[in-house]
Amino acid sequence: MPSAPLPSAPLASAILKASTLLAAGLTVGVGVTGLAANAAPTCTFLQPVGGNGTSPIVSKSVGRGKLIGNTNWNTDFFVTQPYTSYKFFFTANSSDAKAQYPVEGYMKFSDGSNLQMFNTLMNPPMGTGKMFGPFAAVPGKQTTQMNFKVGASNDPGALGFSYRISVQGCR
Repeated sequence: MPSAPLPSAPLASAILKASTLLAAGLTVGVGVTGLAANAAPTCTFLQPVGGNGTSPIVSKSVGRGKLIGNTNWNTDFFVTQPYTSYKFFFTANSSDAKAQYPVEGYMKFSDGSNLQMFNTLMNPPMGTGKMFGPFAAVPGKQTTQMNFKVGASNDPGALGFSYRISVQGCR
C-alpha cells in the first residue's frame, strides 16, 4: 500500500511548535486555575483584649489626652494561632469635616518587640471604612497581639470622634 508523502520539514516544524504551545498553554491554564482556587485566604476575626468574647468589633470615641492614667487610644487584639497575614479594619461612626485623626497599626511579638504596619492621618466621612493590609506575618517572630491606635492629635475637632475597629488573621 503506498504511503502518504511526508510533510515538508518547515511544515513538520510548525506542527510540532503548535502542538507544544497548545500543550504548554493547557498545562499553564490548569496550573493557574489550580493556584487561583487555593490562593484565597481564610480569615478569622481576632478577639479584642478585655472584650466580652461576643464581638470582635470594638467601638470607641477619641478622648482627651491624660496627664495621669491611660488614654483609650490603644486597642489590642489577641493572636492565638499562627497566621500568614493580617488585615486591620476601620470605620468612622462620626466625623468632623475639618478634623484629622491619626490612625496607626502594630504587630506585637512574644519577645516584647513590635513593628509599625501603618501610620496615617485620616478624615473619613461618617459610615465609611478602610482596610489596611494584608500585612504578611514576620518570619522568625511569634505574633502575640495586633494593636490599633486611634488618637486625637492636636486637633480639637478630633475629640469625640467615634469609630469601629477590628482585625483579622488570615491563613
